[in-house]
Amino acid sequence: MLWGVLPYVVLVLFIGGAVWRYRYDQFGWTTRSSQLYESRLLRIGSPLFHFGLLVVVIGHAVGLAVPKAWTAALGVTDAAYHAVALGLGAVAGACTLAGVALLVWRRRTAGPVFSATTANDKAMYAVLLLAIVAGLATTLVSTAAEFTGGHEPDYRTTVSVWWRSIWVLRPDVAAMAAAGMVFKVHVLVGMALFALFPFTRLVHAFSVPWFYLFRPYVVYRSRDEAGGRATRPVRRGWG
Repeated sequence: MLWGVLPYVVLVLFIGGAVWRYRYDQFGWTTRSSQLYESRLLRIGSPLFHFGLLVVVIGHAVGLAVPKAWTAALGVTDAAYHAVALGLGAVAGACTLAGVALLVWRRRTAGPVFSATTANDKAMYAVLLLAIVAGLATTLVSTAAEFTGGHEPDYRTTVSVWWRSIWVLRPDVAAMAAAGMVFKVHVLVGMALFALFPFTRLVHAFSVPWFYLFRPYVVYRSRDEAGGRATRPVRRGWG
């Protein structure tokens, strides 16, 4: 039920919830920005959280989608792979945790921001914090196993195999069952976060303006001619 059925329930909630929200709650499709109430802490916490989360997402995508045999074929040893993954994961996870902790602190201590916080927001922050902490716990367990010679199962032969099998509609339940407990907790909390995703302010991630990366440059031209003042007459008032 956990590893063979629940993933598809979460997918239905994630995709169906996003479609429903877009069709029937477009006015609620927003971050409900509170920058107007407090901006000092937001300027620090928001970049920390978003940039850290971006690296975390990229790391998860590589770790889950790229089979172990592919990196081995490219000449990447297990030691090198784990060193890079653990190093980037620890830094990105720490930045993400620090950012979201600062955002939660800001939301709790800034009166107007706290007044604008809904029960939905509180539940979202709780699950998000738990997911980040669980992810950092997997990093700590993997690091400990790496340096102490432990026998913690490699997530690339357990969690990653299970994750890829979901998309071909043949969930490898045995692979996920062989994973360590800390990885199972992280996956369960992650699935809870994805199930809640479309019904919270996190839905604004679907509206990232990617077209900004490909839009033409905005060209500014001076109205002065040959370094002098503009020849257009100055119009004052309503004249």
